[in-house]
Amino acid sequence: MAALVIAEHDNRALKGATLNTIAAATQCSPEVDVLVAGSGVDAVAQVASQIAGVRKVIQIDVPYLVDQLAEPLAAQILSIAKNYTHLLAPATANGKNVMPRVAAKLDVAQFSDITKVVSQDTFERPIYAGNAIATVQSNDPIKVITVRTTGFDPVTSTGGSAVIEKLTAQADSGKSTFVGRELNQSYRPELTSARIIVSGGRGLGSSEKYQELIAPLADKLGAALGASRAAVDAGYVPNDYQVGQTGKIVAPDLYIAVGISGAIQHLAGMKDSKVIVAINKDPDAPIFSVADYGLVADLFTAVPELTKAIS
Repeated sequence: MAALVIAEHDNRALKGATLNTIAAATQCSPEVDVLVAGSGVDAVAQVASQIAGVRKVIQIDVPYLVDQLAEPLAAQILSIAKNYTHLLAPATANGKNVMPRVAAKLDVAQFSDITKVVSQDTFERPIYAGNAIATVQSNDPIKVITVRTTGFDPVTSTGGSAVIEKLTAQADSGKSTFVGRELNQSYRPELTSARIIVSGGRGLGSSEKYQELIAPLADKLGAALGASRAAVDAGYVPNDYQVGQTGKIVAPDLYIAVGISGAIQHLAGMKDSKVIVAINKDPDAPIFSVADYGLVADLFTAVPELTKAIS
């Protein structure tokens, strides 16, 4: 039997998290299909068909799926679930919204936030803010899985030639209605897909200092902006900047932590970064335990000098 990946998209473009999820799916089954459900998603389905390792793209295109609410989207997944042994989605806000409903309707357990596929029925997932790894196994006929995308390298987005199969959508139950969405528009890279992230912590002291010190450094590097929960709670930056167990899980090529002590919840969200640079005046700060490069210095002096030194 095959694995089905629920594509992450905005009806215009495929999100990178889908490629990481397909990588996990290929370790579950040699045959991987992708479900593209939305409104006006011809371009998304075409892109998905070119992904290496994909056997078939199932396209369900109907206006009421434009916002991909859990109830109507789950109905589409359930209509074809019997054809698969594994149902996978990225462990994003969308994936965490729809997959528990799918698992409940199928009366099976869900594997949440997996970071490794041990075998077709056994997986690893972090617990206790990443301090321990649980190995979980299930005999359920269908495995419902959300994938921590930082745990899997993305598959190649080109080279495939999957067939696109268009299916008729299941009727909308009308159980939920989309009310509205508030988005922060930014010219910067998206936090979860950025190659470089500059994060600031409570040590900055204020929102003004965050903008004065962190933003210029990020501009020089072409980086996304991040923050610790303490900085978010203090009102320095919006919630969507938060990196950590209760924020966003990231694994960029370069992560620069400025004025972040390194609480366990924050480390759980960024410790898989390829290179970690920490700037903190406290030599005993926990952030240095995971940092590849650490600078014990006053950030109010060090960061402007670093920004100035970058050409």
